[in-house]
Amino acid sequence: MLIHPWDAPRDDDEWQRWLAVHDFGQLAVNGPPGEPPHVQPLHFAYDAERGEAVTHLARPNPLWHAVEANPEVVLSVVDDYVYVPGPWQAEPGTPPEHGVPTSLYASVQLRCRAHVVDDPAQKAALLNRQVGHFQPEGGSAPAAAGEAPYGRLLSGIRGLRLEVTGVRAKFKYAGKRSEAVRERIAAGLANRDGARDAEARAHVLRRQPA
Repeated sequence: MLIHPWDAPRDDDEWQRWLAVHDFGQLAVNGPPGEPPHVQPLHFAYDAERGEAVTHLARPNPLWHAVEANPEVVLSVVDDYVYVPGPWQAEPGTPPEHGVPTSLYASVQLRCRAHVVDDPAQKAALLNRQVGHFQPEGGSAPAAAGEAPYGRLLSGIRGLRLEVTGVRAKFKYAGKRSEAVRERIAAGLANRDGARDAEARAHVLRRQPA
């Protein structure tokens, strides 16, 4: 992923705060020689203090063979993306039809070392961490090895701890454009009011050049 200086996060806190509320991504794992990578969509819970993300998958998932062969993986998350029409990007004094269309988006890629979790008690603890992230209000019984209601289901899954070893983050929101163009993009997103337009507009306004 190409990251220009104007698209780079201001600090670790920026991408960590974004990742805390964008918890569905794709796990990419190298396949056997001659085969393409495996890519698995999944929910996960990221823990900044521990420097890891946790998730789980069904035991029959073909991803496991690839993870065990090469535990170096990438967890990729992309969201808050929109299409920007060319006329919105035309600089003052330039014909609107000469503006260049583009995409705006946020992306965080975590390079990780995958640790497979098979111990029933450890799997239960991992599941409770993940459910606690998505259901802070509670409402579900805790998982516990050998205990109802979920103990008997633990054998059907395997847990994954993704130890973060590197991060590439990008917030592509017209950072190199003039103030006039950024204001036009923000106004266009507000007027269009389509899917993700409000989120992208907030980034455009928030990431004003210093």
